[in-house]
Formats: sequence, structure tokens, C-alpha cells
Amino acid sequence: MRVYEESLKLHDQHKGKIEVISKVSVKTKEDLSLAYSPGVAEPCKKIAANKSDVYKYTAKGNMVAVITDGTAVLGLGDIGPEAALPVMEGKAILFKEFGGVDAFPICLDTTDTEEIIRTCKLLAPSFGGINLEDIAAPKCVEIERRLIEELDIPVFHDDQHGTAIVTTAAVINSCKLLGKNISDLRVSMIGTGSAGSSIARMLKGLGVKSLYAYNSKGVIMQDKYDKYRFLVKELLDQNIIDTPENLEEDSVAGLVKGTDVFIGVSGPSMVTKDMVRSMNADPIILAMANPTPEIMPEDALEAGAAVVGTGRSDYPNQVNNVLAFPGLFKGALEAGATVINDEMKIAAAYGIANVLKEEELRADYIIPSPFDDRVASVVAETVKKIAIENNLIRK
Repeated sequence: MRVYEESLKLHDQHKGKIEVISKVSVKTKEDLSLAYSPGVAEPCKKIAANKSDVYKYTAKGNMVAVITDGTAVLGLGDIGPEAALPVMEGKAILFKEFGGVDAFPICLDTTDTEEIIRTCKLLAPSFGGINLEDIAAPKCVEIERRLIEELDIPVFHDDQHGTAIVTTAAVINSCKLLGKNISDLRVSMIGTGSAGSSIARMLKGLGVKSLYAYNSKGVIMQDKYDKYRFLVKELLDQNIIDTPENLEEDSVAGLVKGTDVFIGVSGPSMVTKDMVRSMNADPIILAMANPTPEIMPEDALEAGAAVVGTGRSDYPNQVNNVLAFPGLFKGALEAGATVINDEMKIAAAYGIANVLKEEELRADYIIPSPFDDRVASVVAETVKKIAIENNLIRK
């Protein structure tokens, strides 16, 4: 495809996508004295006396580390830290372009959970937040949980929660458009890894009562409990995933039949037109496997889907994480938040959904475009408000 050739040219021409630019001029002897020695000693002394002054005198308060070990990069898999760097540079650009947040890519030459956690903690003094990226499941979940517990800056794994926030926004607006009640929805989902588990939690937090899932072991059932990894066991223990009653067959077809919403974070071509036809009236299909979704949008629509979204930019209703993470971090950093909690994530989903007025909603326009400049500001204000109201901010 031409996009790959053009992208390769762009990366070669610019030798990457980011650079460091000074905020202050260093053109004279006086400039040098203020920006560096001897003047810089004064903010150093202030910070030494009061560590929180680092937010006042340095870039920390608007600087995010984008950290990966290169084990789950896009759809490419475990390609290593060097090969992950173009993606992390791209993520840094999106932080700046869409949220006005400075970000720096850090690719770690280790896949050891404890080493990654320790490295993130050692880097934390320089950053106001950490965005974990493209780290394989289930390790990514443990790393994020530990860092949230052990650091006093926001830590967020975008592959889990960014996807969940935007998916939830799409469900909210689809229900508005179709006149469906969120609490009445029966949701079927393929994929229970980092993204799938987070989507399931958010939808249950939203008020969905019935949510069924499928993974490599088939339909998630209580009687298969001992076969599952800790993530799925947790989802069963906490009644996030429900065991379907009267399951006709342990298959994707059996899972999807009689549900209102299908969510795919799995692999290509796993859903057929007949499966869509077996769903309840006006089904919502969010098939997000990339680059080939679980069912192509044209096939889903032909089979009767009322709303279809994918992870692709060449179809309407792209479920794109860039709608979430720039505004989320912007709001958290502006508030001085020490954590990004579940309430802030739900608030971000409603923020994204509410960017579109009800009269703007259409079957091919249930989430805003990534280029809608309202999104980051709305999400930031929503998240900031929750952080302050719940006193999740630096003292």
C-alpha cells in the first residue's frame, strides 16, 4: 500500500518524528547565566528544600513518559524496543498535537516485569505521568497495578483503558441514537486480554447487566474456571463476565445470538453475516481487530447492523484511542492528580460522547473525529473536575 511507502519516506527524511526545542532563549551570556550556571542553582535549592516545587520550576508538570518493552506493538507483536520506537515517537506527537502535553518515548531493553516496574519508578522524578504502551498481556496489567500503587503520579496503560474509554463512548451514543437503555443491553465480546478485560469492566461500571465473552478457550463459563489466566478468573469472581444461560453451542455463533451489542478485540473475520442476523433488533457492532476487523462494516450493515464501528481510519466511527489519552492526561496534569481512577475513565467516556449533541448523531457518526478540536478540552475538564472533587490531587 502507498501509505507504507510514504510513511517510510517520511521517517527517513526526518530521522524520526520528534525533537527537543528550548522554551527559553540562550543567545547571550546573560541568557546562559539564567538558564544554566550560576542561576539554575536557585531553583535547584528551592526544590531540594521543598520537593513539590519541581512542578513549579521544571517541565515535570506537563511531561509524560511513553514507556514500552516492545512486546505487543500494534498488530506486529513482540518486535523489540528498537522497532517499537517509531510508534512511541508517534504517541509523543499525538500527546502534543491533540492535548498540548509534552511526552517522551522510552523503549526498555528488558521484558522482565520487576525490571520494568523498577525502571519506571527510577524515571518517575522526571515525569508528571507515565503512559504504558504496547506491553504484552497479562504482564501489562500487573505492571500498571503495581505502579499505580507505588507511585504518586498518574499511570495509565492506554492499550487497556484508552480502548475501553472510546468503546464505552461509542456504546453510550449508539444507545442515545437507537433509543436503547444501557442497563437492558446484552453484550457479547470476543477477546479477554488487556483491552477486552478493561472494556468489560467499564461497561459493567456503566450499568450493563449482561455481558458475555469468548476467548481461545471458547465461551467464558464458570465451569472452565481452572483453565483461565488470572485476568479472566478476576472477571468471573467479580461478576464482570456473566455465564450465558441456555447456550446452544460453545462458539462465537452461540455467544453472539440474542445479544444487542458485539464488541471485538480479537482477530480477523470471526463474525459472519448470519451471526449478525441472529442478534436482537438494531444490533451495535464494534469490530476493532486491526487491520482486518472481526466482520467488515459493509457485511455487518448488509446483515442488519444499525451501527458499526471499527479501529480503522478508512471507515466511519473509528474507535481511536487518540480521542481519550491526550485529554485524559491533560486534565490529570492540570489538576495535579496523583492517579487516574475508574471514575475519571467513565467521566472521560461521557465527555467524548457528549461532544456530539444528540441532533448530530447518525449511524455513521456516533463518536467524534480524532480531529475534532473540542474533544481533548472537554475530556480534560471532565477529568480535572473529578480529580479535584474526589481530592485525588497533590497536597
